[in-house]
Formats: sequence, C-alpha cells, structure tokens
Amino acid sequence: MSTVLVTGGSGFVGSHCILQLLAAGHQVRTTVRNLAREPDVRTMLAQGGAKPGKALSFFAADLESDAGWAQAIEGCDYVLHVASPFPLGAPKHEDDLIIPAREGALRVLRAARDAGVKRVVLTSSFAAIGYGHEGRTEAYDETTWTNPDAGVSAYVKSKTLAERAAWDFIAQEGGRLELSVVNPVGIFGPILGPDFATSIEVVRRLMNGSLPGCPKMWFGIVDVRDVADLHIRAMTHPAAAGERFLAVAGDFPPMIEIARMLKRRMGITAGLVPVRTLPNWLLRIVALRDVGVREILPELGKPRNATGKKARTLLGWDPRPNEDAIIATAESLLNLRLLPAVPGGR
Repeated sequence: MSTVLVTGGSGFVGSHCILQLLAAGHQVRTTVRNLAREPDVRTMLAQGGAKPGKALSFFAADLESDAGWAQAIEGCDYVLHVASPFPLGAPKHEDDLIIPAREGALRVLRAARDAGVKRVVLTSSFAAIGYGHEGRTEAYDETTWTNPDAGVSAYVKSKTLAERAAWDFIAQEGGRLELSVVNPVGIFGPILGPDFATSIEVVRRLMNGSLPGCPKMWFGIVDVRDVADLHIRAMTHPAAAGERFLAVAGDFPPMIEIARMLKRRMGITAGLVPVRTLPNWLLRIVALRDVGVREILPELGKPRNATGKKARTLLGWDPRPNEDAIIATAESLLNLRLLPAVPGGR
C-alpha cells in the first residue's frame, strides 16, 4: 500500500482521514505543530476504533515555518494537506489567517514536488466558491470562485487566496506533481475529541441552550466521514487530477430546520433546542455588543445552495443525508460529555 502524509492530524478532518487511510492498509504519517500532541491524537483515533501502532508516525511541522516539511514528506506517495487555520472568532488582522493558509499550502506543495510525491489533495472550502456574488439564485458548483475583493470575511478570503495560490503553483512550478482540491461546506458528524470544526458549534449551541433562537441563515452540510472518503477518492482516482470537488450532501437547510432535525431525533436531550426564528433586527441590536453575532450579519436572509454532482458522478462519492450528519454530531457531543446529558425542557 501507499505511504500518505496527512497534515494537521490533530484536527477534525485530519483525524478522520487518518482513520480511513489506516483501515485501507496505508502507512500513514501526520504532522502536528508539537509532538507533545501525539498521545492526544492516538486517543482520538482510539475513540474512532483504531489502534495504529507503528502504521502511524508523527512529525513536527508548522504552516509558518519551513522546518520539518521535507522530512515529513520524504518517501511519501501522496499528501493530504488538511491543516489550515480556522478560528472561532475574527482575527485582529486578516493576514493572521491569509498568510499561514497561503504560505502553508505553498510550503507543502514545494516539499511534495521536491520529494517526488504523485499527488497532493488540498482541503479548501466552499468559502473559496460561494461568496462575493450578490443576488445569485442558482446552485454553486466547482466552476465558481469567491470574489475576495467583495468585502468577505478574513476566513473566506484566506481560503480563496490559498487555493488560488496552489493552482498557480501547480501551473507554473509544479513539475510532475498533481493537485486535487476538496471544497467542503459546513462539516458535521462524529467528533473524536474536544478539538472539532467550528461548524460543530452550531449543533453544540443549539443543544446546550445558548442560542435563544435560530438566525435566518442557511448551512451546507456534509459528514466528516464523507469528507475524508472524498479526500481518499481524490487521492487515487485518475480522473481527479487537476480537479476541484464540492463536498456537499444535499440542499442547504435553514438553521431552524437543523433545530427541527434535533428535536425529531434526539428526544429529551434536545430539550433546550430553540424552535423559533430570530428576526434580523434583533440580531443587529445584539451585534452592537457581540462580535460573534456581528460576524454573521452579512449572511442573514441570504439563501445559498450548492451541488455535489461532480464528485458523485466522477468519483462515485455517496455522502450521508444531511440529517444523519447532524444527529451523529449531537450523539458524539453527548458521548464525550460536551453537552448536558439530560437538559430540562424549554
């Protein structure tokens, strides 16, 4: 089998990629910023049912430094470049996100090219596809690019510029190195530990009662297990070279529908989940003193949609339904005691 490097093995997507690669029999390497994280990652993988032993090795490497990348990638057949900054709040300056995302991707690509890697699969985002286009009603697909000059958030801009830089590098300096890109929407599904994607916060806050209602926002949904599966398909499928793939399971539901999914399936544990929609005017008032709410104001009342047809058709990808991904999220939060076990009703 192949030797595969997964960058950011302590992350939500990275840990699930490692699980699936190990299950398929690959030798896996992963990078962490500090090797002291190795026990934490192995604990997460054990939560997912794996005891990799010597089939998994760890390397210290940081997106903001050249140190360690050549050693981590030497002898690898493939690289899944999953690591990327994704903070809960807005950075002090947009370059705090943009520079690590863009320069980190280029560091990995250079090292992969120099080591003779066959293909890199880059984890980008729907953020690089579906923003900066006012009034669009049709579903987004892989032909669309976000307009980074349209007043988008620092995170959206960072993902767009990082992916653009990756494609430019392949075209100009990549040599024989191949690139495939996966563009997930909001990633949900079973968490393996307390480090998880920002999108998981949507379910956690609905379940723990910290949201008094649901903003008028629409969310793309995909299960993390299906995101990992798509990475591995993109890694080896001949038709995936030079292509980007939207990872989206179905139509984007509004947040109130996510709340209803939890109410339908989670029983008494969903007792704190709100069942009303918050008016936009109320959120604008709250945003005067809450930076987190201020961040979502541009998305209020703006339905979006996207299609995963390309991945389904070209790679045979078959993701779980939206509701299954949401429920798996809630169940894992409960199992890891990151929610009240039996909250009182609202």
